[in-house]
Amino acid sequence: MQNASQEHKNAPKNFVPQPFEYRQVVELEISDLNNLGVGVGRIDGWVVMVPYALAGERVRASVYKNHKNYSEADLLEVLRPSADRVEPKCRLFGVCGGCQYQHLSYQAQLQWKRRQVCELVRRIGGFEFDVSATHPSPVQYGYRSKLTPHYERPKDGKMPIGFIMQGRRNRLVDVPECPIATESINAKLPEARANILAKAGKLRRGGTLLLRDCAEGVCTDNNAIVSAKVGSLTFQFCAGEFFQNNPFILPELVDFAVQQASGCRNLVDAYCGVGVFALSASRRFENVAGVEISAKAIECANINMRINNIKNCEFLIGKAETIFSGVSQRFDGRDTSVIIDPPRAGCDRAFLQQLVAFGPEKLVYVSCAPDTQARDLAFLISAGYDVKILQPFDLFPQTRHIENVAVLQKRP
Repeated sequence: MQNASQEHKNAPKNFVPQPFEYRQVVELEISDLNNLGVGVGRIDGWVVMVPYALAGERVRASVYKNHKNYSEADLLEVLRPSADRVEPKCRLFGVCGGCQYQHLSYQAQLQWKRRQVCELVRRIGGFEFDVSATHPSPVQYGYRSKLTPHYERPKDGKMPIGFIMQGRRNRLVDVPECPIATESINAKLPEARANILAKAGKLRRGGTLLLRDCAEGVCTDNNAIVSAKVGSLTFQFCAGEFFQNNPFILPELVDFAVQQASGCRNLVDAYCGVGVFALSASRRFENVAGVEISAKAIECANINMRINNIKNCEFLIGKAETIFSGVSQRFDGRDTSVIIDPPRAGCDRAFLQQLVAFGPEKLVYVSCAPDTQARDLAFLISAGYDVKILQPFDLFPQTRHIENVAVLQKRP
């Protein structure tokens, strides 16, 4: 083992040796998990972040970076394990950066995700709310219907095919199988890996593979049109484009959003994609309008409307905020619900301002990023809406990611 002076010599050039030396070993109690799934503890009031440590544990850790108000450390040993600690199913857990919670019991994962939504709405949204218990996924492993392993240009005779290594931005860990991917994807993965390895000598740069589990089998062509059932409806979509990748819980999420939006004559789906929410909700509304910036998605949405024999939907291509200029001439906001399912960055201010000006009676905000959702909820509350329900859904078991549904009602 290297002594302290040797470790100090190996420190990165920009390392700040306060309050700990480079690779100094510390012992601490872990009191919390942050929204990245990282254990949080304190030494004499100083915060130390330790990945893969759980709340309630006492651990030994090796400090590798000091920031202005906290330090980061690698977990060396769990001295007193949490009752919620379980054995990970993946031998690469802790090396591959794809999962954060395989060492945490599933019931505890659900509880922590609810707690993290509570914390985000309090800290970022500026309000307290009794968040509902996290809706569990019926399947906790083998649920991912899309896998996108990365590969690098061969170097020194090696060519890893997998995912970003934990704690490293530019290094891949080789992943020959993934326990959270479906059985069909894992059966197809060796062939997909072999195909790219056979081309290794001709590759000038790295890239990304696609394995999409769909009704037609496992598709590896980004541009192929594939299909999947959600409830009683069939949806076509481009294999490489966005489509929720946990088909086991997706019908429950859609049913909840549709049920909460119901009660008005009209529905606007402001980020409609290939029409999953809009078409699933069509039987509950007289008129449905959807808007989406992707031309491919709109083409699929119109096809999906026809193949499911739905007549009362209209899909428009354009930015989400532009829908209100046309919709406001046909729909009365007082008898309209709006479903919002924006990208991770949330809604921009122009969209929110036009949404509030339109004045829908109900809002159902579906988000894969509760932090940006909390920011947007603060705006909507200030503009005359009350939050009625915050319901997390666990679309991503074994990971830190959370899907959260906020239901809002316009104040009288």
